[in-house]
Amino acid sequence: MSRGGKLIIFSAPSGSGKTTIVRYLLDQPELNLAFSVSATSRPRRGKEKEGVNYYFMSISEFKKHIKKDDFIEWEEVYRDNFYGTLKSEVERLWSEGKNVIFDIDVVGGLRIKKKFPEQTLAVFVKPPSVDELKIRLKKRSTESEDKINMRVAKASVELATAPQFDKIIKNYDLDIALKESHQLVAEFVGAEIAKSEEE
Repeated sequence: MSRGGKLIIFSAPSGSGKTTIVRYLLDQPELNLAFSVSATSRPRRGKEKEGVNYYFMSISEFKKHIKKDDFIEWEEVYRDNFYGTLKSEVERLWSEGKNVIFDIDVVGGLRIKKKFPEQTLAVFVKPPSVDELKIRLKKRSTESEDKINMRVAKASVELATAPQFDKIIKNYDLDIALKESHQLVAEFVGAEIAKSEEE
C-alpha cells in the first residue's frame, strides 16, 4: 500500500459525540480532510446512503474481502456485524491529495495507528460519564433497549483503551471539544488557523 497523506482517527464509545466532531472538522477547508467511508455487513438504517455513510455488504461479501486482504483493519463488532476500512478507500483519498479522517471504533483506530505510526494522529473522545452516554443513546431513538445496553456495556471496555491514544478530548462541552479538536488536527496537518480562533 502506498504511503500518502496524514491519517486522523477519532474513536470513542457510541454516543460520545465523535461523529459530530468529525463532521465539523470536515467543514474546515484549511485542514484538507476527506472522510474514509467504512464497509459494514450490518443492515442500512434510516436514510443512510451507500458510499456516503458506509459501503454496505452482505456477510459473505465482507468475508471474501477479508480473504483477499482488502482491509487495512476489520472487526466483528457484534455477532455478524462486521466493520472495516478498505485499502482502496484510503488510497483513493490519498490520490486526491487529501488527509484522511476516520470515525471508527477503538479497536480499528488502534490497528490503523499500529500500521501507520508516523502518519497517524489517534484521538479518543471521552464522554462525561457512562450514564450520560446512555441518555444520549436513548435520545437518538434508533435502537432497542437491548442494543443500547450492549453499547453501554461495550463503552466501559472502550473507555479503558483511552490511554493508548495520542490525545484524549473530553466532550463535556461540545464547543470546547470542537475547538480543541480543530487545534489538534491543524497542528498535526500543518494548517494555518486564523488568529481569532486561537485567542
